[in-house]
Amino acid sequence: MATDNMEIDDSLYSRQRYVLGDHAMCQMAQSYVFLSGIGGLGIEIAKNIILAGIKALTIHDTKLSETWDLGSNFFLHEDDIASQRNRAKASMLQLAELNPYVQVNSSNILLDENTDLSFLQHYQCVVLTETRLSLQKKINNFCRSHQPPIKFISADVYGVFCRVFCDFGDHFDVSDPSGEEPKEIFIQSITQSNPGIVTCMDNANHGLETGQFVTFREINGMTELNGSVLQVTVLSLYSFSIGDTSSLGPYLHGGIAVQLKMPKTFTFENLETQLLNPRCFNVDFSKPEAPLQIHTAMLSLDTFQEQHKRLPNIGCLQDAEEVMKLAVTLNETLKNKTTVNQAVVKWLSWTARGCLAPLTAAFGGIVSQEVLKALTGKFSPLQQWLYFDTMEIFETLDSTNSDQFQPRGDRYDALRACVGESICHKLRNLNVFIVGCGAIGCEMLKNFALLGISTGSEQGMITITDPDLIEKSNLNRQFLFRPQHIQKPKSYTAAAATLTINPQMKIDSHLNKVCPSTENIYNDNFYTQVDVVVTALDNVEARRYVDSRCVSNQCPLLDSGTMGTKGHTEVIVPKLTESYNSHRDPPEEEIPFCTLKSFPALIEHTIQWSRDKFESSFSYKPSMYNKFWDTYISIDNVLKRMEKGESLEGSFQAVKLISRWPTDWHHCVSLARVKFEKYFHHKAVQLLHSFPLDTKLKDGSLFWQSPKRPPCPIQFDINDELHYSFIASAARLFAAIYRIPYTEQDISKESVSRLLSEVKIPKFTPSAKQIETDENVKKSDQAKLAVSSEEERVAIELLNQARRVGVANKDHLHMMPVSFEKDNDINGHIDFITAASNIRAKMYNIDTADRLKTKRIAGRIIPAIATATAAVSGLVALEVIKLVGSHPFEAYRNCFFNLAIPIIVFTEPAAVKRTQIRNDISFTIWDRWTIYGAADFTLLNFIDAVKETYKVEPTMVVHGVKMLYVPVMPGHVKRLKLTMQKLVKPTVDRKYVDLTVSFAAESDGDEDLPGPPVRYYFRPEAN
Repeated sequence: MATDNMEIDDSLYSRQRYVLGDHAMCQMAQSYVFLSGIGGLGIEIAKNIILAGIKALTIHDTKLSETWDLGSNFFLHEDDIASQRNRAKASMLQLAELNPYVQVNSSNILLDENTDLSFLQHYQCVVLTETRLSLQKKINNFCRSHQPPIKFISADVYGVFCRVFCDFGDHFDVSDPSGEEPKEIFIQSITQSNPGIVTCMDNANHGLETGQFVTFREINGMTELNGSVLQVTVLSLYSFSIGDTSSLGPYLHGGIAVQLKMPKTFTFENLETQLLNPRCFNVDFSKPEAPLQIHTAMLSLDTFQEQHKRLPNIGCLQDAEEVMKLAVTLNETLKNKTTVNQAVVKWLSWTARGCLAPLTAAFGGIVSQEVLKALTGKFSPLQQWLYFDTMEIFETLDSTNSDQFQPRGDRYDALRACVGESICHKLRNLNVFIVGCGAIGCEMLKNFALLGISTGSEQGMITITDPDLIEKSNLNRQFLFRPQHIQKPKSYTAAAATLTINPQMKIDSHLNKVCPSTENIYNDNFYTQVDVVVTALDNVEARRYVDSRCVSNQCPLLDSGTMGTKGHTEVIVPKLTESYNSHRDPPEEEIPFCTLKSFPALIEHTIQWSRDKFESSFSYKPSMYNKFWDTYISIDNVLKRMEKGESLEGSFQAVKLISRWPTDWHHCVSLARVKFEKYFHHKAVQLLHSFPLDTKLKDGSLFWQSPKRPPCPIQFDINDELHYSFIASAARLFAAIYRIPYTEQDISKESVSRLLSEVKIPKFTPSAKQIETDENVKKSDQAKLAVSSEEERVAIELLNQARRVGVANKDHLHMMPVSFEKDNDINGHIDFITAASNIRAKMYNIDTADRLKTKRIAGRIIPAIATATAAVSGLVALEVIKLVGSHPFEAYRNCFFNLAIPIIVFTEPAAVKRTQIRNDISFTIWDRWTIYGAADFTLLNFIDAVKETYKVEPTMVVHGVKMLYVPVMPGHVKRLKLTMQKLVKPTVDRKYVDLTVSFAAESDGDEDLPGPPVRYYFRPEAN
């Protein structure tokens, strides 16, 4: 990216632009960062901020590459160890490949108390890792002395403990504390009182918080409020007060309250002050005392390092005892004293030399977001310390056997120092199924490579599947991919890149979706050989399906996802936790059909309308056209059958399309111009004809009042850029589906204008057709395929006419449907939707949206940034270690975070619930009953077998959506004599079927109780 007024490479940064915004992106692109320490944490921070797109990064390190580093720095290789290359120099080229817009430099100057720090004045942010505390203090003071202050961050990961400290100066201004879209709230009423109370329309949740500010517009009656800025006090989910309105005019109707983004100033103290009186951020409310306890323990570790010029030895009780004594002493110097936690101090001392790669990944994502905040003033910064640990890993370790943790001279020594050799061995033999290879999938593979997962000589395999090809927009987050990989399969490319990190891994790459149609590949036998399933998916339905397969096959599942700076992780363990399907979010509210079609109130409505028009005109109708002519083959055949009175499904629509077949580019422009008139002029005139401005409802209120907006017919003007863009993009799309050639010159404004002067515009004729106003009425099928007699007559006439003029010929029996592609900036798709949406918005007096926002909404783009994906993948990999160690329920952690606010919350997963059928019979989602049958096994035999085996009689048997046995349904009693083979009709190779059964409630009148799935085998157990 260039500097001032720079253009942002949207094809690379589009997903991140929706997170940070263009102003923050431009600020980053002019920022210089100094990062010291390229160990496990440093390389993660470097990766993330380079992907984000800063101007330049200097990576500093004085250490030489060692075998130990291969378990934490994913850009170091065996030859770097052999040649003893400096860690920064060895990593620099691969870091530079991540983003061509970022300058990456390396430095190995000695940093100590005697170093002249003036070179740091060229940087906007300094990040220290693996730096002694005394030097941290010195550099922090230098950064504070500079004007404006250089933003300072220090961060470390010691074994299973981590910390970060931020100091952005005495006054740090934040333009957007939360990053959330400002809320627009339709108003139902405003009281004329003190305080005035605003009630939301239709009891919609306003989503505001006390202390926030709103402005008003379009209020009728209490017009003094329009344009005013007022602070709100929340009264309920649906109402808020705004101060004294008693002297204002009475409220009549309408109005929108718009939330205002208010800047905020944050204050920071220097490191020296904060060491004695730390402001700590708590992430695990089950351990509220943990931050201060870790602070004390780490201070004692810092002191130990200063005294001994080294970290404590792995598993050394003597060193641990000395660190403990230091902790007790140092705790007395703190203003906010705490109880020294012996377990924290011991494990910190024991593992401090180690490096747990998943923890550096998770923490690296969090720290990187703080760097971006420091550079941009976007989002609320961390104040000022964040500590957390993953001590739960130790719950199954033998703490008395320090030999388990000692180095063995291989790439896993840093890991072994944290989790012990027995866990390392189990990780090597692990079989993992990763579903999805996008941003999270790439990060997950990197974490698994550093953990040595699936590197066993005889056991262990990672199976990864993803049907997608790599796009340029992926390169901003999916860090295993490079420009030369564009349009190559994600799974194969990611696997090859992962093997460069750890050549010992075994990876089996697939290009399949995981869905019912691939159950022949990912069958029950496949799942029984998998130790854990990891999902890296971007949609709920796919997650639900994978979850159901994992529950059915008793397989652990680790799920995660991100949206912008938000992320979540969920661990699902057989017999211990609920599953993903155990909880369901409320469905997203659909925009009512009548709102989309006739009464838009928000820009989202006009964008969705435009997307629907795109799909209908350029995808759906051409596809239906092709289907019709594939079915009926010849024009003569269709005409003869129609003339004989035969009704052919879809004939009217197909004949209309062939009769309008354009012969040249001029005709395509003409079609576009006619569409413009229909969409933006005739539609408005028809609405006002059907509902004049003074129309009233039965209760006497005006029809046209908020949220309904009366349309204003648009007069076409070629000099209006939106009008020209609509014509040009629509004509190009018509040319694409009808295979009409055109040149760049053809789409110039001069050429289009000349052609438009010859287009005849059909005059508006009012229609008596009823306009739907009921918000509960759903949209009907896109095209009415049944044909009326009048339509048949018109179709015959049109087809005869088309034959006479020569457009109805065999070359015109196939159209080229267009598939919507949001990331191709030259195909005209987003141009069409942006122009159509904004013209419609102007027609209804709705604020327009720029191309970027339109693309996000129309393309249903999920905002994404590398910091959040790094964090969730690291947190998931931590849970893998616990699964491998067969940890108890209390050890597992789900996480939700929003790095923008910031908030990070760890919680225990939901414990599995037990459903009671009878006093002595109960089950959980993980239970499954089993019945073995035979070729002549009847439905009655099945019911009797369940009753005999499980002591309860089924009252209903269901297979999928098919009801096999419901006694009250006609004919079902007769089914008792039918064989299970005949009822279920299994395929030849099907060995069993899963059935849903219900049981009678103990009390009469109560509903039947659901039972666990019953797996019925078609053959006896011996077979």
